[in-house]
Amino acid sequence: MIIGERKPVKEILQLIGDRKKILVLGCGTCVTVCLSGGEKEAKELASLLRIKKYQASDYTVERQCEPEFIRPLDYRLKEVEAVLSLACGVGVQALADRYPRTPVFPGLNTTFLGMPVEQGRWEERCGGCGQCIVHLFGGTCPVTRCAKSLLNGPCGGSKDGKCEVKPDRDCAWQLIYDRLKLQGRLDALLEIQPPKDWSPSRHGGHRKMIREDMLL
Repeated sequence: MIIGERKPVKEILQLIGDRKKILVLGCGTCVTVCLSGGEKEAKELASLLRIKKYQASDYTVERQCEPEFIRPLDYRLKEVEAVLSLACGVGVQALADRYPRTPVFPGLNTTFLGMPVEQGRWEERCGGCGQCIVHLFGGTCPVTRCAKSLLNGPCGGSKDGKCEVKPDRDCAWQLIYDRLKLQGRLDALLEIQPPKDWSPSRHGGHRKMIREDMLL
């Protein structure tokens, strides 16, 4: 899931500027789960803006990143001066593409792709590198979870199973070792991994996927 956190109120007010009629738009999927941009958060932020003397309303769609879910906004946006999106950066851009005449501002900072590990705590698990190799490491991604993104670890600096760069984090290579040991696959660590192919990653510009069988 995509993890995001709300921008500071001061920054949000700077983004809005002197515009008064604001639609605070929530998103009903990822950012709802991480308690940053769902219906509840949209209502709270709209209420806060009204306290600040803005004419703020709120609405939440299932997903801001898909045209069929944001199409019902066509009539709502005629009555506002700007949209404050509580979706990830993809949702913000989807709105901006569909409504080019209406300023769309991000109310969240999109932080990472992660998972909930306990109540109120989320951790990054995927960097979206475009070439998934987690099967080589017992289901633990060293690109994301190792502070040094080592493919041939460990670095030798960990202590008591904790990372030397971030001592409050588990060493990814300790996790990899423990998992492969449980699976009886420690011999996999004897294979030297070649340099990773970064060409499918975001370093080559924005990416796209086309399913020829799904095209109309």
